[in-house]
Amino acid sequence: MAKELQLFKASRLAFNQVRNFHVTGVVPAKVKKFSIYRWDPDTPNKKPVQQTYEVDMEKCGPMVLDALIKIKNEQDPTLSFRRSCREGICGSCAMNIDGLNTLACLCKINTSSSSSMKIYPLPHMYVVKDLVPDMTLFFKQYKMIEPWLQRQDDKPVGKEQYLQDPEDRKKLDGLYECILCACCSTSCPSYWWNSDKYLGPAVLMQAYRWIIDSRDQEQQKRLDSMRDWYSVYRCHTIMNCTATCPKGLNPGLAIAEIKKLLSGLVSKPKPKLDTAALFK
Repeated sequence: MAKELQLFKASRLAFNQVRNFHVTGVVPAKVKKFSIYRWDPDTPNKKPVQQTYEVDMEKCGPMVLDALIKIKNEQDPTLSFRRSCREGICGSCAMNIDGLNTLACLCKINTSSSSSMKIYPLPHMYVVKDLVPDMTLFFKQYKMIEPWLQRQDDKPVGKEQYLQDPEDRKKLDGLYECILCACCSTSCPSYWWNSDKYLGPAVLMQAYRWIIDSRDQEQQKRLDSMRDWYSVYRCHTIMNCTATCPKGLNPGLAIAEIKKLLSGLVSKPKPKLDTAALFK
């Protein structure tokens, strides 16, 4: 009995030692390094630098945007970047992360690697500050394609809706989902070299979205505006655009379809129903 009591006391002592270790032991922080492009227009004589920040991943969300917000809030309020929806809808947080153009809110932090994540603004664009690219040219080109429904009839705008057959509507799938983040255009070497004249994958995909819309009646005018050496034909089907699109779209295919329409190999099919039937 005495031996059993002594064994019981020894077991309780060992248990208390283990319990105290777990209660008082310090869990080491899981640190991830981020090497971020920094440039300040207020000091134009200073060259851009890569600045490294350390983030405790036990206290941070899983996405790169979570880390950027945490760095800005807790370490360096001067860090500049765009963000809005945090759901891959607005396209604001587009940047180059570890060599790939993507959205920071959809890019998961690689915690399995000890190397730092390298973050840059979208390539081959003027930089406003840090990770903020100048999108002026991009949206100017988007405006050039007149991205709205255009008709040749004189029906009063807004009085009735224009009808569309379900099969015609399906042709817009994979086109209308574009969020104009510019990841595809800034990954395209042809756009790097000729961005002043070549419209780029994102804008051309949106142009095709309106050309192929059965309710739009100005497809010929839209095509004629691109009959030159640069607007469309600078595309050499490198397909970086399709590979990098964070929404899984295929701008390269849309550009190929525009080329077929321009060459006359195919023509836009007629609507399967009277789109202006409700006006009668």
